[in-house]
Amino acid sequence: MTKDTKKGSAGQSELGLTLEELIRRGARELIQKAIEVEVRELLADYENVKMLGGQKAVVRNGYLPERQVLTAIGPVDVRVPKVRDRSGGGVKFNSALVPPFVRRSQRVSEALPWLYLKGISTGDMCEALTVLVGDQAKGLSPNVVSRLKAEWATEYGAWMKRDLATSHYVYWWADGIHTGLRQEADARQCLLVIIGILPDGRKELVTIGDGLRESKESWLDVLRDLADRGLTLGPRLAVGDGALGFWAALDEVYPETRRQRCWVHKTGNVLNALPKSLQAKAKADLHEIWMAPTRARAIAAFDRFVKTYGAKYPKATDKLVKDRDALLAFYDFPAEHWMHLRTTNPIESTFATARHRTTRTKNCVSRSTFLGLAFKLVQEAEKSWRRIRGVERISELLDGTVFRDGVPATEDETDQQMLAA
Repeated sequence: MTKDTKKGSAGQSELGLTLEELIRRGARELIQKAIEVEVRELLADYENVKMLGGQKAVVRNGYLPERQVLTAIGPVDVRVPKVRDRSGGGVKFNSALVPPFVRRSQRVSEALPWLYLKGISTGDMCEALTVLVGDQAKGLSPNVVSRLKAEWATEYGAWMKRDLATSHYVYWWADGIHTGLRQEADARQCLLVIIGILPDGRKELVTIGDGLRESKESWLDVLRDLADRGLTLGPRLAVGDGALGFWAALDEVYPETRRQRCWVHKTGNVLNALPKSLQAKAKADLHEIWMAPTRARAIAAFDRFVKTYGAKYPKATDKLVKDRDALLAFYDFPAEHWMHLRTTNPIESTFATARHRTTRTKNCVSRSTFLGLAFKLVQEAEKSWRRIRGVERISELLDGTVFRDGVPATEDETDQQMLAA
């Protein structure tokens, strides 16, 4: 490298630092101007409030000590004005832009749970934030994450008390997530999760509870809590795996909800009962069942599978036969929704991160921390959830349209279906 090149590189480095400082200075000026507007608006609201002598009751009273707020472009110094209420009414000025005691921007605050939930330990948090916002992040205390976990637990507790009287769900996915994380009592916890589809096609977390296993009693606690908070009507269809506890609890609390067994779980169960040499072919044969365009063709493929494997491997076919109706329930719903109704994948994919996080967590955690962590994870995941396909079909379904093989049935077909029922 030549002398001129080295000199040029140094100049570029100095220029970069100068630009960074200019950006920070501009940000500080913008924030300060916005705060000044806020305080002027407050004073304007009390413009006509006077003392006995005619003086204004609420006036400016200098500034609070200057403090730094950590932002995505680094620390920014801010000065928040003070006001004085001479009437003794207790009027104070709190900036909405820079609330009291805030030391980091919302963007940085959102980064902290994301990093933690992605597997970054508390001790490594400052180093990870340094990559995002520079060396200034090293001043953050490791206790920040501990405080955040307490905040998440509080948020979860408030969310679990929300009123559900106006809530309505078209479909549910339900699953028990075994994370391997231990509570203080050395018991392995299981998350009991329900994600629902709203009438406008959006996905929404319905509830997230916990239990030592996927028992009927544990699921009853979860479902009764929903009913007690106003969710009196269950979804049209619930999708889940073979956990008998959920289905038994569902029949007791929401008996009108139909069942759909998850084909991914069922395929795994069936293949586990077959020799490895046959599993690839058997998987393709199972695929022919749940990808059939009509119920009749699905039943034909179903019967072929049982005939092919039943004589030599009855355990495998028994696993299929006992749940036939629940495996084929999706044919009575809009075809556009089938890809969403044949599997509990929305829950599985969401909690893949939870399993990753808990493999990094070696110590026992409290129940509130565990549930708060899982709740925050789903909140982050919800931001990327998309509506289901065929949203326009939901209104038809809710209006009472009968679907057969994924399309609206004719009047004659509807009459025949009602007679058969």
